[in-house]
Amino acid sequence: MSKLVYKTLSDSPIAPARKRKLARLAARPDAEIDFSDIPPLKQSFWENAVRNPFYRPLKQQLTVRLDADVVAWLRQHGKGYQTRLNRMLRDAMLKNIGKSA
Repeated sequence: MSKLVYKTLSDSPIAPARKRKLARLAARPDAEIDFSDIPPLKQSFWENAVRNPFYRPLKQQLTVRLDADVVAWLRQHGKGYQTRLNRMLRDAMLKNIGKSA
């Protein structure tokens, strides 16, 4: 029988010397970061990139007043009409962001 052990960061506090070192690093400007050992990403890297499959944006519940015919049109395609509405709004948002960029 195995025993599960749960640990958190508070179980192992950071030593004072380590805290000072982290504070010094955090105080340094980003311009001093040496990226020379990181190879640049090629365009081919992004061609097959996909969003993290475990990404779930936070949802916010709200009340929206829509025209009855719009709701009927959304519901006629079956379950998931709120998800479809969210997808439509997200597509419109991304197109609008793309135009302003």
